[in-house]
This record gives sequence, structure tokens and C-alpha cells, in this order.
Amino acid sequence: MSRPAVHPVEAPPPSIENVGVQPGPRVRMKDLQGMAGTPGGLVLRLFQSFFAIGALLIMSTTSDFPSVTAFRYLVAASGLQIIWSLSLAVLDIYAILVKRRFRNHQAVSFFAAGDGITSTLIFAAACASAGITVLIGNDLGSCSKNHCAQFETSTGMAFMTWFAALPSFLLNFWSLASR
Repeated sequence: MSRPAVHPVEAPPPSIENVGVQPGPRVRMKDLQGMAGTPGGLVLRLFQSFFAIGALLIMSTTSDFPSVTAFRYLVAASGLQIIWSLSLAVLDIYAILVKRRFRNHQAVSFFAAGDGITSTLIFAAACASAGITVLIGNDLGSCSKNHCAQFETSTGMAFMTWFAALPSFLLNFWSLASR
């Protein structure tokens, strides 16, 4: 009866060409457009701000939005998103003007955490508002008494805000994870 045998494989001896050769310098990964401090990141921040301002203004101009908690939550989440996006847009403008990128681990961690929190809040607010809008329009059939067109437009703008915020979060998180 034969038994299986495992034979360890030895590493080949270093060749004469590789003896004494030091490895090359470490090269940093190229920044992708959309990361913090890039022109693509600035464009994403401006889109986030634009859509959040639209969602906030459209929802807050209706007279009956304070009566629904989900709509108040949408206004609050949009306001937070506006503050966050415009603040980081200013930082992106500064980074572009001085031709530097954000490579500090703490700064990238802060950006990734803030983007994750604000994108989750705006997505939750948009989903809650969409649910209430469908309830008012389709289930209760009382769009004639309410501002369904404004509710739908504001909810759509909130979803567009989330679509612009998600790449910022993913790219900052990826940049943080790839260090």
C-alpha cells in the first residue's frame, strides 16, 4: 500500500543578476476623479449641493410638509447634506488651487465617515418621503388636496442627491481601504 507524500518546494536560489538589487521605490496609486481634492470630486460635491438645495426648497415651499414626519426628515437631511457638501467643496477648491491631494489618513477617514453618514441619511429620507408620497397619491387618492407634484419632485431631487453622494463615499472609502 502506498502513502501519499508531500515534498516541500524550496525557493530557487537567487540568481547572480538579482543579488544586491534593492526593490524600487514605492509608488502611490494615481488619484481617481471623484476622490477628495480632485476636480471630479468638486463636481460631485456641487451636484450634491445643487440637488439637496432643490429638494429642500421644493419641500419647504409646500404648506403642509410639517404635518408629515418623513417630509420634515427630508428637509433636515437635505440641510445637513448641503452643509457637508458645500464645506467639502470649499476644501476641494483649496486642494485644486494649491495642487495638492488629500492623502492624510485622518482627513480621508473623516471624509469617508461623513460621506457615509450623510449619504445614508439622505437615502433614508428619500425612501421615507417616497413611501409617504405613494401613500398620499395612490392609496389615499388625495393628491387634489395635497402638493403631490412638489412632494414627488423633492423626493426625486433627494434621490439624485444620493446618487451624487454615493460615488464620493465609495471612492473615499476605497482610498481609505487601499492604504
